[in-house]
Amino acid sequence: MGELRESLQDITECGLPTALEAMGERWSFMILRAAFNGIRHFEDFLTEISIARNILANRLSRLSESGILHRTPCPDDRRKVEYRLTEKGLDLLPTMIALRQWGEKWGTGVPSNPVLVDELHHQPILPVTIRSHDDRVLGHMDLCWMNSADIKPISNAVFAEHDDRVRKLSAI
Repeated sequence: MGELRESLQDITECGLPTALEAMGERWSFMILRAAFNGIRHFEDFLTEISIARNILANRLSRLSESGILHRTPCPDDRRKVEYRLTEKGLDLLPTMIALRQWGEKWGTGVPSNPVLVDELHHQPILPVTIRSHDDRVLGHMDLCWMNSADIKPISNAVFAEHDDRVRKLSAI
């Protein structure tokens, strides 16, 4: 990945430890998965993912404190609490999908059922990939680290060429 490399000692400049601190471990991911599937109430999380009551309470608390879930009283019963994904939580969807796809490929060896499809055409989604500014799929050998000060803006001509290609594809 090039000559320059990421500083591995200065974790304050890296988003990965922050993400891991917020998500932490398996149960947080399973709660998030349930939330993406429409689960909102403590008892439903408990039933759906077969988690111990104390662990669930702890993880819901951590996910709420991290701003991933928002805790509000239920409109129809103020004694009950509802947990909803925040914008920050919704931004974890690509990560969740990538981890699921990785687990299917390297863990179970088979696609999960039901299959995640796009709403418009009801076709399976593509594997989550790393994409360049011009939408090329990149592999690990296509990546390198650069100091942000050394990154030069791309001319509008490059973007115009990309926009023209997108217009041509969408006309098909």
